[in-house]
Amino acid sequence: MKIAVVGVTGLVGNVMCRVLEERNFPVTEFLPVASARSVGKEVLFRGGSHRVIGMEEAIAARPDVAIFSAGGGTSLEWAPRFAEVGTVVIDNSSAWRMDPGKKLVVPEVNAEVLTKADLIIANPNCSTIQMVMALAPLHKAYKIRRLVVSTYQSFTGTGMKAVKQYQLERKGYEPKEEEMAYHYPIFENCLPHCDVFLDNAYTKEEMKLVNETRKILKDDSIGVTATAVRVPVHGGHSEAVNVEFERPYELDEARSLLESMPGVVVLDDIANNRYPMPLFAKDRDEVFVGRIRRDESVANGLNLWVVADNLRKGAATNAIQIAEYLLEQRLIEAGQLTA
Repeated sequence: MKIAVVGVTGLVGNVMCRVLEERNFPVTEFLPVASARSVGKEVLFRGGSHRVIGMEEAIAARPDVAIFSAGGGTSLEWAPRFAEVGTVVIDNSSAWRMDPGKKLVVPEVNAEVLTKADLIIANPNCSTIQMVMALAPLHKAYKIRRLVVSTYQSFTGTGMKAVKQYQLERKGYEPKEEEMAYHYPIFENCLPHCDVFLDNAYTKEEMKLVNETRKILKDDSIGVTATAVRVPVHGGHSEAVNVEFERPYELDEARSLLESMPGVVVLDDIANNRYPMPLFAKDRDEVFVGRIRRDESVANGLNLWVVADNLRKGAATNAIQIAEYLLEQRLIEAGQLTA
């Protein structure tokens, strides 16, 4: 298959290339795509060096799949251009997620919504992906009434500029204003501020958890409130998830449902101090769930602690799993756009 990675020089773009290699995705022609300032640079893929190309050249090559990680504005402008030539776009930005005409997909949860007509497919937000992986089997069994979510999100989710800010601060340097990804230091600090603030005093990141969860689980009745916090952690995002169900549940059954969910690993052995942490999740594709316990303050309440690598399952791996599903179900076929 002819595969384009758009935003290939970015943090997530780099991980996308690595995941394509690791999962042996059938790439017969690799097209690394980036902005004009990166055109002509070389990137490595499967041991070979590939010249970075621009958008127009990539569209002219008519890739079978274009995996985007280049920001919302870029996706809004260029994803339709790729789709016009028949390329399936899997977009990692927020540009298309809440578009009613676009599918928002976590393959283990709702891949069945995809059809051959879907030429622009949205990859959910990193914090949403790991949460719905844990919630989907529980919602099916007990129906979720309300969620209270607190996230502890790695600075890597902000991108390369945040990584550089953290590295400078860790070495004892004070970054210049133009080197700051955040309003405040991130090293040895926690920032209750992920993305921009909205009119309702929530941040965009918090509202993504509200709106995307409802769309993926196909239930607008779920009450969701969230607080998203940026933390000085490399390995992934963590979430404290408090769930209130409409129906009674048994704790052992809920645990069994989580253990049976593809892509979820239950790590919950408090007698031996074993529970999910970014330290364990880094460079892994699974979603780890632990601290599973009944909320004794409310009927049918449950507490979960959910951890995943935000650059992998929260971004790159999920996007490539979508492409794998399309190929397995013959919704795309290798070489379908070859002239």
